Amino acid sequence: MSKPDSAALAEARTPIEEVLQLLDLEAIEVNIFRGLSPKDRTQRVFGGQVLGQALVAAYRTVEGRVCHSLHAYFLRGGDPKVPILYEVDRSRDGKSFTARRVVAIQHGHPIFTLSASFQVPEDGLEHQVPMPEAPPPETLPTEAEQRAKVMHLLPEAVRASFTKNWPIEMRHVEPVAFLNPEKTAPLQRVWFRATGALPDALALHQCLLAYASDMTLLDTALRPHGIGWFDHKVQMASLDHAMWFHHPFRADEWLLYVQDSPSASGARGFNRGAIYRRDGVLVASVVQEGLMRPRP
Repeated sequence: MSKPDSAALAEARTPIEEVLQLLDLEAIEVNIFRGLSPKDRTQRVFGGQVLGQALVAAYRTVEGRVCHSLHAYFLRGGDPKVPILYEVDRSRDGKSFTARRVVAIQHGHPIFTLSASFQVPEDGLEHQVPMPEAPPPETLPTEAEQRAKVMHLLPEAVRASFTKNWPIEMRHVEPVAFLNPEKTAPLQRVWFRATGALPDALALHQCLLAYASDMTLLDTALRPHGIGWFDHKVQMASLDHAMWFHHPFRADEWLLYVQDSPSASGARGFNRGAIYRRDGVLVASVVQEGLMRPRP
């Protein structure tokens, strides 16, 4: 994937421009890249950030091929105060497929691994499950409007982070109860898109989709248990993440993220997602398992 202009990114101010900066990895050696975290991140690196950066690192070693699948494991919590090194293993370059393995390293230890496969674009048989019905995103309240309703009930220490501008705009079809949620079915539909226009490169849109795909998926497994974002009854963390890319798309146009959680067991929640373009084309499938450990 071609690198964005570094001088232009240096002047970035909007949240989406900041994410583009995060995805603009520094090449420090052959097959080794360095990524940073947002300066306002203090406790743990966001899993979607590592996903997106690792896919960027893999793409930097591939020419003329498109990622069709990735499989990742979160091994340790990332430290946002220090850079992350991404080491790429060029596992295979075949006639049609290319395989890459990426290891993210901090403090001398791997914190994350990703295996990705790339393919020369070609035509073949096609079918897909139809997109479920959903109201248009323009008819739904914005997340900022939903958060503003409960902001006065939150402790002063968390209000700033709760109401800050995000690089991904989301509009939930199913109501979101930030405080004291009721038990509901383990299903949710979310419209989302980047908050600013992006360059045309499909690789960049895939990397940004990987970033965004980690934002709501694990929450689906909490819905049947009546557990909300500010409930400290459960320790949560992403354990693994897999994606399959089916068709081209733009991450700066509305996409529908249809999510369900078929099972939770062993202190883990299992979640699935299907991402559709607005015209009904299935562009990506996602599967994730996350830690859901009850606290004493």
